[in-house]
Amino acid sequence: MAQNQNLAALSAAGVSVWLDDLSRARLESGNLAQLVAEKSVVGVTTNPSIFQAALKGPEYHDQLHELAGRGANVDDTVRALTTDDVRDACDLLTPQYEASGGVDGRVSIEVDPRLAHDTEGTVAQAIELWKIVDRPNLLIKIPATLAGLPAITRVIAEGISVNVTLIFSVERHKAVIDAYLAGLEAAKAAGHDLARIHSVASFFVSRVDTEIDARLEKIGTDAALALRGKAGVANARLAYAAYQEVFESGDRFAELAKSGARVQRPLWASTGVKNPEYPDTLYVTELVAANTVNTMPEKTLDAVADHGTVTGDAITGTAAASQEVFDAVAAAGVDLTDVFDTLETEGVDKFEVSWNELLEATAASLTAAS
Repeated sequence: MAQNQNLAALSAAGVSVWLDDLSRARLESGNLAQLVAEKSVVGVTTNPSIFQAALKGPEYHDQLHELAGRGANVDDTVRALTTDDVRDACDLLTPQYEASGGVDGRVSIEVDPRLAHDTEGTVAQAIELWKIVDRPNLLIKIPATLAGLPAITRVIAEGISVNVTLIFSVERHKAVIDAYLAGLEAAKAAGHDLARIHSVASFFVSRVDTEIDARLEKIGTDAALALRGKAGVANARLAYAAYQEVFESGDRFAELAKSGARVQRPLWASTGVKNPEYPDTLYVTELVAANTVNTMPEKTLDAVADHGTVTGDAITGTAAASQEVFDAVAAAGVDLTDVFDTLETEGVDKFEVSWNELLEATAASLTAAS
């Protein structure tokens, strides 16, 4: 079948369409392959919440039984189940990886969220996951916490491709870019082929609106209420401006590019619209620009396929207007520093809760299977 026109238009505008979900059911049923064939999907992202939902499926029972028989512990079992799915997804997307010169066909797997504030533990597990999955189109997800930043540099320096996750502020995004460039410089010094190292910076969108909208509504003035639903898109557009400043006109990256270095693409994450009053394609059609990724839950993917209107670049040239939105939000009385601190803390906590629930459910499954 032909690709959906709306999603094909998104791809033609320079946005890589990735699916924010993975399960063995999707792999075994042919669903993921169908999305690749019909809805322009050229990558997959996962997170602890996604695996927590996926591993409830019956498709894992036989492997659970086998692992229980071998006496595998809970952590080893979860690692085996998730890395097998990610490896299979990498294999399914190998044609997209090869056709794009390594840019797409990517599958992400996250380090244990309990390591979010542990630099050494993050580096060790990132290297371990890279070796276990053993596919060149893998991306290791590392959170953009203060402990995560040096881990990003060190993992990139090892020649490992990284998806930096849980980025909420432009300030932190700039620190992530610096961490990536430092990693490339170290990788070059170590003799790695820079052309083989890829990275995306996952900038969360809808959660920003949810948090800021709640604060604007609490303030309750007409000026505050008029700003609802504007911060998420404005924040992402400012992040893209930061990307352009470094990767399109910065001397530091230009020097690395001579050795084959790749840009670190902005990835729009958390693109499912939380507020039903907003258009359900808001965080896709308003964030169209070259060298970006939009990772969508299937509901958002379907919405764009059905009625998303893509009219080309929606970001370039919007930085000044986007900054005006944030100036107005601050003037209305919203503490933006506290907003971003809250979002990062909640983001790490949510993934840790999901991971612990996954471990508990897996422990119960192992007991039942043994």
